Amino acid sequence: MPKATSKRLTKSQTNNALLIEIAWEVLNQVGGIYTVIRSKVPTVVPKWGSHYCLLGPYMPGNVAAEFEPIDVSSSDPYGKVVQKMRDAGYVVHYGVWLVSGRPKAVLFDLGSVMHRLGDIKYLLWEHHGISTPSDDFLLNDVLAFGEMVKIFLTELAEVNKGQKEVIAHFHEWMAATGLPGLRRDKVKVKTIFTTHATLLGRYLAMNDPQFYDHLPFMDWQKEAQHFNIESNVMIERAAAHGAHIFSTVSEVTAAECRQLLGRNPDVILPNGINNQRFEALHEFQNLHLENKNKIHSFTMSHFFSSYTFDLDKTLYFFTSGRYEYLNKGYDLTLEALARLNHRLQTERSDQTVVMFFITKRPYYSMNPEILQSRALLEEFRHTIDAIQRQVGERMLFEAVSHKDTKMPELNKFVDDYWKLRFRRTLQSWKSDSLPPVITHNLHDDSGDEILNFLRTSNMVNNKHDRVKVVYHPDFINYTNPLFSMDYGQFVRGCHLGVFPSYYEPWGYTPLECIASGVPTITSDLAGFGDYVQENVPDHDRRGIYLVRRNQKSFDEAAGQLANKMYNYVRLSRRDRIDLRNRTESSSTLFDWSNLVKYYEQAYVQVMQMDAD
Repeated sequence: MPKATSKRLTKSQTNNALLIEIAWEVLNQVGGIYTVIRSKVPTVVPKWGSHYCLLGPYMPGNVAAEFEPIDVSSSDPYGKVVQKMRDAGYVVHYGVWLVSGRPKAVLFDLGSVMHRLGDIKYLLWEHHGISTPSDDFLLNDVLAFGEMVKIFLTELAEVNKGQKEVIAHFHEWMAATGLPGLRRDKVKVKTIFTTHATLLGRYLAMNDPQFYDHLPFMDWQKEAQHFNIESNVMIERAAAHGAHIFSTVSEVTAAECRQLLGRNPDVILPNGINNQRFEALHEFQNLHLENKNKIHSFTMSHFFSSYTFDLDKTLYFFTSGRYEYLNKGYDLTLEALARLNHRLQTERSDQTVVMFFITKRPYYSMNPEILQSRALLEEFRHTIDAIQRQVGERMLFEAVSHKDTKMPELNKFVDDYWKLRFRRTLQSWKSDSLPPVITHNLHDDSGDEILNFLRTSNMVNNKHDRVKVVYHPDFINYTNPLFSMDYGQFVRGCHLGVFPSYYEPWGYTPLECIASGVPTITSDLAGFGDYVQENVPDHDRRGIYLVRRNQKSFDEAAGQLANKMYNYVRLSRRDRIDLRNRTESSSTLFDWSNLVKYYEQAYVQVMQMDAD
């Protein structure tokens, strides 16, 4: 793999250059690229200042909350271009993205060029041999966005007149449909294209359990036709070959690029995290306890109506991400949990593991029994609070009114009303049925792979199971009635994150765990895991565990994962606290302040190249 130069950007270089990052997910959260750009901005802006700008599509629903319009200025090259485009009849929004760093952002109304969509598609075919269907509405939007980006950068090059270097950094194929045209027209712009995951790679990995073994022998065009994404893949390939510098996020994804895109990446640009967002200093242990208690509350409402277990000997594991059963390693996680459950049962362990699967699936309602159980528990809690107040007041009066120093009989201080209410609420709450493994009613319950595994393996939250499962097919946030906490708080309340992905170009969820002081398991087939393997010595001691999946069978990988989870269960409370401290301290290794150097090296490299 070619490596980026070791040189870092100087103040002189940033003063004499304009940096534009282009992405479909600027002010438009769809997937991980939104997180990449948003988290990187606070590190980039101090270096580039007003010379930095982001380009994205105009999505009206996001503007009100995240975007603040600003006036154009004659001294601002981006503002000049915006005004020129407005004068030409294009609808262009110019302002500030209201995130840390407050970067400039230009948002394009895609309707401005939709009347020219036929011409855009014709030129794409005429100049680059890429045909596009007429009925793919997302692709139509993407092509419109690419055309407006191309117009903007062409005008910027004209306004700039060679005074400064212009660097255009495209993220993913959806932002880069105009890149081949820029190179063909010899526009004076230096271009970088970063693929965060190849289109074909994601499709193939989901459908081929031996993807990495078969990768060297795959015919990209045949596979693209098979999945009906040939146009998209051809655009991605054209962007990869047309850019001055082609990059990806990990060595793992680089192998895909060579085979599926036909170009070896020039540099690797690993993703970082903004630690300030997670920073809790000495409070992070207290935050873990506070949020763990909130998860305790859910656990009691979910399980204790059927049976109980010791919360002081309960550990919370979780996994989260898109519902990609094989890619995200949900299949491996479930198999390892089944083995862990058997082992803990065999050893008659008194430890309980509650495993949460947090992913988004189509559902039509929450399970009403779960909602009722939580409501009844809250009612029971209110009843007990009322009894406590009544007993306390009456006990105090009884104690000070008599010379007798004996402990009074507490039961006599409770009114019959509250005794009856106590018994009725408790009776209504108790259940003979097993706690559900899923919190919602899915549209395709019988076809869901997670549920089918749990049912087949009889991991259905039996009383004797030492591993319990809660499958939550929705986001966790404050509006969620089951948890009453946001996702970040939920992560902090857990003990271990489990992400043994089969296909994961990078992987942000393990990073978020580490930044929150939560130990995590990843795999060497994830970009993040591969980076850790190569760059972080003694990573196990830092709370970053690796499952070796590269050239390992499913059975071997499942055994590894089960052992790592078992070893964590065996840790003492003191050992877990020490591990959380070491994990949280490791997060600085992955902060953008350290990892942005790879981006800077790529910019130095591209500035040394010819623009045409």
